[in-house]
Amino acid sequence: MSRSDVSSERDSLLECTDCLDPADAFALVGNETRLSILEALWAADERPVSFSDLRRAVGMRDSAQFNYHLQKLTGHFVTQVEDGYAFKHAGEKVVRSVIAGSFNEHPSIEPFSVEGSCFACGGALRASYEDERLAIGCTDCGHGHGEYAFPPGGLNDRTRAEIADAFDQRVRHLHCLAADGVCPECSGRMTTTVVEDDDCCLGVSRRVDHECAQCGHTLCSAVGLRLLDHSEVVTFHRERGVSLDERPYWTLPWCVSDEYTSVVDRDPLRLEVRIPIAGDELRVTMDEDLTVLETRIDGA
Repeated sequence: MSRSDVSSERDSLLECTDCLDPADAFALVGNETRLSILEALWAADERPVSFSDLRRAVGMRDSAQFNYHLQKLTGHFVTQVEDGYAFKHAGEKVVRSVIAGSFNEHPSIEPFSVEGSCFACGGALRASYEDERLAIGCTDCGHGHGEYAFPPGGLNDRTRAEIADAFDQRVRHLHCLAADGVCPECSGRMTTTVVEDDDCCLGVSRRVDHECAQCGHTLCSAVGLRLLDHSEVVTFHRERGVSLDERPYWTLPWCVSDEYTSVVDRDPLRLEVRIPIAGDELRVTMDEDLTVLETRIDGA
């Protein structure tokens, strides 16, 4: 298939026959009754949900008025099927955003200590939360160990240790998707670029930037973070008594520092990440897309 054919196919896939202006879409759900309908649909034990069951859950007696609001949602946020009503993806996103607290909650939490020590100076680490972002940093030298979006709902009904664990799992998931070319926000095409400069979210001179071509969402990290779920890296640790699933990413220097990453070739670009443990060192060679090309173990 030629490039023009691919472009034509993408255009046909993206052709919209019943689209809403973004302002009109938000106006549709900017109504208490309609939001209640979406929340009731979300809370249902099974879907689809019949008209009468949905109206009963919302608590509206006027059937005609309820139907008016339901039909406003149908087609864009809700779909009508033979047995009742179910979500469209946009409807689920609205409810998930409300549950996450992104629209209506602005919680705060005092900084708290987290597992591990600073890779730069050995100082204690703590987590801080501001503007819906959670950051891990050193209390002594101030060096950052990662700062990423964390929805307010992630703080609910969790201890500080559970918040730290949830943040660790979220960061792993976000970067895994991004490195695989899928935007964790909109599922658009994510590009990966290896950058070498001093302006970085981690304060390191060599990093990876992920950017979505569709919504502009960005993530940055040390190169090694991509390797957390790689089978040979996981096996290398397991054979030495370490479970990577139980080690927060910020406790692994090769995930938050460029000290263990080097450029071994530039044409084409080749990177090597060194992972030391128990007297051995795993060396991982990657290309510019962070695809693993080769691994080898060097003994002490």
